[in-house]
Amino acid sequence: MSSAPPSAKSILQLYSSMLRTSKSFSSYNFREYFLRRTKSTFREIQNEQDPARVAALYNESVKEHTVLKRSAIVNQLYGGWTLAVEKQKLKRERSDS
Repeated sequence: MSSAPPSAKSILQLYSSMLRTSKSFSSYNFREYFLRRTKSTFREIQNEQDPARVAALYNESVKEHTVLKRSAIVNQLYGGWTLAVEKQKLKRERSDS
């Protein structure tokens, strides 16, 4: 049983939503891993020619997105310390004080 391939708009919406969810992880390692994984998954979808395979990859990504959302929430609750490799916010001091 073959389902219709998803539209380009729905694929882009899922992609941007997964990127947004990946960026919401408080842990640097998880955040970077899921950003890389999301980009590689959608590159695979972009390069796929078979509509049935595109639909299967899209449906699998939708399922992964729900798991990713739950994982991001848990990671935000139990996030750790900021690592040295992460960009630090600079404290600016006034020059006249």
